[in-house]
Amino acid sequence: MITGVVNAPQASNEAATLPSPMASSLSSASAVFDGIAERYDEIFTHTTIGRLQRQLVWDVLASTFSRGQHILELNCGTGEDALFLVTRGISVTACDLSTRMIEVAQRRKLQNEAGGNVEFQVLANENLAELGGGRLFDGALSNFSGLNCVEDTREVAATLGALLRPTARLLICISTRFCAWEVLWYVVRGDVRKACRRIPGHTIATVEGLPVQVWYPTLRETRKQFAPWFHLRSVRAVGLFVPPSYAEGWAQRHKQAIATCGKLDRLLGHLPMLRTLGDHMLLEFEKTQS
Repeated sequence: MITGVVNAPQASNEAATLPSPMASSLSSASAVFDGIAERYDEIFTHTTIGRLQRQLVWDVLASTFSRGQHILELNCGTGEDALFLVTRGISVTACDLSTRMIEVAQRRKLQNEAGGNVEFQVLANENLAELGGGRLFDGALSNFSGLNCVEDTREVAATLGALLRPTARLLICISTRFCAWEVLWYVVRGDVRKACRRIPGHTIATVEGLPVQVWYPTLRETRKQFAPWFHLRSVRAVGLFVPPSYAEGWAQRHKQAIATCGKLDRLLGHLPMLRTLGDHMLLEFEKTQS
């Protein structure tokens, strides 16, 4: 999850060797997630906040995908969601741009008795077309802000449109443009810049000392990006009352309060006036017939 002057080249063939902006961005993001792969489960997956936010997504996964289906997972990280799905009799092809994340996921697969129904592979969201082979998936998932690191999600949507069967479901959990908890958290601490960092729609986050470009699309923008291949069925907040992961210290000190926050997320996160104000929003799309 997220939060000089140079000399010009002397010849055109020298310019051709320079990395493209997308390749440079992918390389930077890969380095960041490689760096935190071994600690990702410790710093998010197994935390109080991480478990509460993920459980809400799992409840939707359980009611959306069925035993015997084959699901494509984007930005799978250390494989937590893929391994949850295989325990329910669902096969998963799970991809991530980080080699180290996939290595951790592979180790977890070996330790999991039900891990035989999941295939992990190193593949960035921007390169999903490389899956090819004519196979069609019964659904797809992108959890916890993976698509916030993609500038042109329309290209990803078009590729998913070609990879999913008609009427297949697509679940996307992305960071919101306006997170009420985040604004309150940082305003109280006198840091207005951080309180407003999502509002412009784009920022460069620093993780482990390395830059990562992050985009925060609105619900309207996301719906538009995924049309005409998908139509939106539902939206709900994830982390509306449960705070973002950087408040884990607070959550540890207020166990009863955080449990109540989790219950409120379940009860109220689907309401139209609240569903885009959480740390994330969970969107359920359906592949169109065409």
